[in-house]
Amino acid sequence: MGKINREDMLELTRRMTLKRNCFDRIAGAYLDEEGFVDGTFNKHFQRLSQKDQQVNLELAKAIPFSDTNVQLKEHDFGETQRRPGSVWQLLMALKECGLKNDAMLDVFYEEFGRKYRADGNYAIYFFHGSYDVPLKASDKESLWESEEVYQFLICAVCPVSGDYEPGEPECGFLFPAFKDRSSDIHRIDVFAANGQSRQAQDLGKILFPQS
Repeated sequence: MGKINREDMLELTRRMTLKRNCFDRIAGAYLDEEGFVDGTFNKHFQRLSQKDQQVNLELAKAIPFSDTNVQLKEHDFGETQRRPGSVWQLLMALKECGLKNDAMLDVFYEEFGRKYRADGNYAIYFFHGSYDVPLKASDKESLWESEEVYQFLICAVCPVSGDYEPGEPECGFLFPAFKDRSSDIHRIDVFAANGQSRQAQDLGKILFPQS
């Protein structure tokens, strides 16, 4: 397990505002406490109302903005965990299609619902974003030239109440990991509000099933 650079995470979150929004798509599912899907959604982020954009930006931002190396930790996908049919392969495909494949999303929701034990109704929120990473000079000032476009997924799992109103994220992840200001497809930054919670352990079993 490596260490996450807090500055890398702050650099990302600065693009998670209404004026500098880095997200183009949001998708998700509502599940009951037994893990059955009650409904799904898949929308272009910019077509949401400003109010809904702001609510969802806060959900997404909560993952990279969390307590680095305490609530948010870097994990490796081993070679056996990157085999065909793996969760890693599914996440790679979802990133590449920009969350536009509902069938693949349904596979993730169903797998998640089977293994995740919640205390009530909850939602899985997926965000697809891209960040044109500017080069940095030796004095760390931006040169405004891009070396890489970092495409990524953020997943936030939240309890919901009433009319599908989300609470604070309980767990989630940033994939691929943003490491040394670049994409690392062999790593993932995993968030758990409480690292010892049952939900955090369940997420680990979903992302890293035993070989």
